[in-house]
Amino acid sequence: MAPLMELKPHEEFFEDHFRELLDEILRDGVLKMPLLVDATTLIILDGHHRYQVLRTIGAKYAPVYLVDYLSPKIRVGSWREGVRVSKEMVIRAGLTGRRLPAKTSRHILNGVRIPEVNIPLSVLRGELQP
Repeated sequence: MAPLMELKPHEEFFEDHFRELLDEILRDGVLKMPLLVDATTLIILDGHHRYQVLRTIGAKYAPVYLVDYLSPKIRVGSWREGVRVSKEMVIRAGLTGRRLPAKTSRHILNGVRIPEVNIPLSVLRGELQP
């Protein structure tokens, strides 16, 4: 778990997908998957829509799966055809706040499986202890 306000997004989000995810998370009452976050910089690598949902519902905390972004086990590409993305671009966007367009980066983790967490929203809002 990490304080939500300490996390640094590097991408924008799609409003339509955000609304769908907001409805799903509120209906389920839990956040199923953690955000993928660089352990050194706290830049969000994956989970920008979940991050926005958490902000919207007044969460104080986010479940995170911390990784060493500089590890060769983590590669970055793009979801968008013809767009080249580097780790340096992602880091710069996260640290400066000048976000990349939504779905610019696609992170591939070799040999890493991110587990489901299913954390109640009340815990993320700081209302209950995990």
